[in-house]
Amino acid sequence: MAKAPSAADAFVVDFPTLWVVPDWMEAHLPVPGGFRAGEPMELYPWQLWCTVNHYRIKPTATFGQRSTAFHYRRSQVVAPQKTGKGPWSAAVTLAEMVGPVVFAGWAKGGEVYRCSDHGCGCGWWYPYQAGEPMGMPWHDPLLQMLGASSDQVDTNVYGHLKAMVKGGPLSDLLTTGEEFTRILTGDGGGRADVVTSSARSRLGNPIVFALQDETGTYTTTNKMIPVAEAQRRGLAGMGGRAIETTNAWDPSEDTTASRTAATKRKDVFRFHPQAPKALKYDNARQRRRIHRYVYVGSDHVDLDAIDAEAAELLEKDPAQAERFFGNRVVSGTGSWMDSQAWGKRIKPRTVKPRTRIVLGFDGSDIDDWTGFRAETLAGHQFTPTYGPDKKPTIWNPANYPDGQVPRLEVDAALDEIMRTFDVALVYADPPYWESEVDAWVEKYGERKIIRWQTRRIVQMHAACERLLTDVLKKDTAFTHDGCELTSDHIANTRVAARPGDRYVLRKASQQQKIDLAVVSVLAHEAAGDAVAAGLARIKKNYIYTASSTRR
Repeated sequence: MAKAPSAADAFVVDFPTLWVVPDWMEAHLPVPGGFRAGEPMELYPWQLWCTVNHYRIKPTATFGQRSTAFHYRRSQVVAPQKTGKGPWSAAVTLAEMVGPVVFAGWAKGGEVYRCSDHGCGCGWWYPYQAGEPMGMPWHDPLLQMLGASSDQVDTNVYGHLKAMVKGGPLSDLLTTGEEFTRILTGDGGGRADVVTSSARSRLGNPIVFALQDETGTYTTTNKMIPVAEAQRRGLAGMGGRAIETTNAWDPSEDTTASRTAATKRKDVFRFHPQAPKALKYDNARQRRRIHRYVYVGSDHVDLDAIDAEAAELLEKDPAQAERFFGNRVVSGTGSWMDSQAWGKRIKPRTVKPRTRIVLGFDGSDIDDWTGFRAETLAGHQFTPTYGPDKKPTIWNPANYPDGQVPRLEVDAALDEIMRTFDVALVYADPPYWESEVDAWVEKYGERKIIRWQTRRIVQMHAACERLLTDVLKKDTAFTHDGCELTSDHIANTRVAARPGDRYVLRKASQQQKIDLAVVSVLAHEAAGDAVAAGLARIKKNYIYTASSTRR
């Protein structure tokens, strides 16, 4: 039987990097606490992997470049509780303060990095191999360690940093205070500060490194997202870089961590080990397999203790247990639908032309998204495509020069869908698109184009419950294509209570979008109503049954 792959299988370094940095860390930094406190630090495999990736050098780098010499502009590390994110963050911060982290050109052979050349009397030296990238320290660097509160930063990072300084050779180079550490050599201007959202006066400082701790808790409500973004703007001007660390976040919340995870930029390094999605966290045996996977490279972790904590937390808050210990991005109690459950319904397939389908449509103008979602009467939901490039029928107004959805393009896409498939019903939410919907009714008929107002609480609640039930129940045939944007909007959706034990869908924040979740609800409602109305033209054994019409 073949061995299942693990996260450690990816720990292969086949690129140029500043190997001098992890060697410097292990030579200068003691273990900050625990049974091995004071012993020389030895990076865990995952810590070494993240270090060499953060300091990966472009083959085209030239001496004098700062951030642009590196392959990655910034890094994100998402790891479960007790893996060692805090000590590693402290180690990187100290390296950025006085270690060889600035690209200093390519070795020709025979070059040596000596601590004595940089004010450190420990006697350590590092011989470079020919063709290896070399490093040197910053000159009087300013650094910041950011967190939602100073206590959080002190517990997670700064406390470890102070212990490493006091217990090792860096005590001759650095002096530590309650909220900052100062470099004693150079011109005396180098320092690392603990900052929070209240320290706005320091956000404009010319920093060269930012450690952003627990970014899964940074939201616009606690004002941490603007602070993190302001830090990164400052880094860009100084040629500096950032690292963010966090536990897995709640996908129904708009956070710095979720924004980083969603970016399409290739110059952001992301480390987020995740076990196969098929493993269930509420199953004790499978949960153990999940823990073995996500804690790989953290040999100090007692998996028995982790499992005991997770099992107890599962009784009260299963989503939190799965995020903190399983390293999975799962929705909390305020979410409408569990994104993991939605993910388990993915079964991509080709829907042939002339297949009888229904459509859901929700339109916007200059802010929210516009889109069509289709569903066959056998229960398979998908996003149609249009045009010669087969673009998905999803429009984000931010992607267009005037910031508005191209209405003629939307109209042309609907016409192509109508000609390609046998469309039985279209449920369209008319606000902002009244004229277009009226024209569709005139063109395709009032029995086919239905004005379906999502602001009707009773009907919308029932439609949401229909889709939610058919996703969660085991004996339904509902599947979908796995459209990434739709899945993101599903994860963003929360519920807002209304009278009579009903609810409506809402955003977790203004930045997050849920429009495609609404479109999915409308498409599924149309499919159920079409079947109930006898519009299915397929064999009975393959008809997807749904509850009665609730229009």
